[in-house]
Amino acid sequence: MDKLIDYYMTPISPYVYLGHERFVAIARRHGATIAVKPINLGLVFPVSGGLPLSKRAPQRQAYRLVELTRWSRYLQVPLNLHPAHFPVSADLASRFVLAALERSTDAALDLALAFSRALWTQECDISDLATLQTISAGCGGDAATLAARAEAPDIGMRYAALTQEAIDRGIFGTPTYVYAGELFWGQDRLDFLDRALAK
Repeated sequence: MDKLIDYYMTPISPYVYLGHERFVAIARRHGATIAVKPINLGLVFPVSGGLPLSKRAPQRQAYRLVELTRWSRYLQVPLNLHPAHFPVSADLASRFVLAALERSTDAALDLALAFSRALWTQECDISDLATLQTISAGCGGDAATLAARAEAPDIGMRYAALTQEAIDRGIFGTPTYVYAGELFWGQDRLDFLDRALAK
């Protein structure tokens, strides 16, 4: 039986960025297929009890920085705690990822990582069309074609449908990996996902 993992993500999440390469490596080691599913957290939070960062209590905001520092050091993944362009809209970048998915899953995964890395280490504004095209070209994609598809109504509808799907499935944050009907929220749950795939 094929192993399928639904990967609910957004390219602006630092935890998506921290866990992305480990997750892809785990999935590949187990021969699992990844369904890349960018979602709009701005719509997920209000129906799941979540709050955007700016509205969280000061102690929660402070502890987030502690955790990000810990994980960045532990994983040896560089991360700027205060990127110049955050918070930022993920909508256009997410639609680029969906457009890349029409080429291949690997293309979408590579682009998602490149966008996250650009935000969290390279001080890039990933809500900017020209920036996204430059990053896409660097990943070997046809930047003009991706941009055109990203702006297409059907891609926007797919993005909205995936967001609603996430809400309907009880997703409340990213990254969330869903395997065999079980949710694994957060890159710090990848060990549990690894064990589930090994069964």
